[in-house]
Amino acid sequence: MAVYKGTVTVETEAGKPTYVDVTDEVARLVEESGIKEGVVTCISCHTTCAVYSQEFDHDMTPAGDTFMQADLSDGLDKVFPEQHDWSTYRYPGLKHFEEVESWPNAEAYLPGGDRTLLWNGDAHLRSVLIGGSQSFEVADGKLQMNGLASIFFVDFDRTRERTRRLRVIVMGE
Repeated sequence: MAVYKGTVTVETEAGKPTYVDVTDEVARLVEESGIKEGVVTCISCHTTCAVYSQEFDHDMTPAGDTFMQADLSDGLDKVFPEQHDWSTYRYPGLKHFEEVESWPNAEAYLPGGDRTLLWNGDAHLRSVLIGGSQSFEVADGKLQMNGLASIFFVDFDRTRERTRRLRVIVMGE
């Protein structure tokens, strides 16, 4: 069995969940792998991010999200409302803040010591619900997607812009 690994890099936005269609990048890595029959697994490297497959929707909101993405965000907001204060969720607690503040790169996580930038309990919970990985079939050397199906990477953390990574592992013959 052969194994091929690659990474898709995603730039996220602040202020809202960032949805990115990564289907073309995953298909390119499958073709690069040279694997003809097997499976490709897409794994988020981040605890506020998720991977899922859904139909590509051609209608867009003024904010640039497809209707399906906006509906998913609206539904998840009912289950796990956005964190806007200290009382929304238990996370993050005082010990977590103290730990992050002790890191050598703390300024990257808490610019100016702003603890509100860790108010992302909703993002962590949403990613658990959706899931951090998905697997897809590889046949005849190509990613097998049905009709309008696409692979989406989403970062639910809206606290700031970030560079995120999706690991893509192709296994097979």
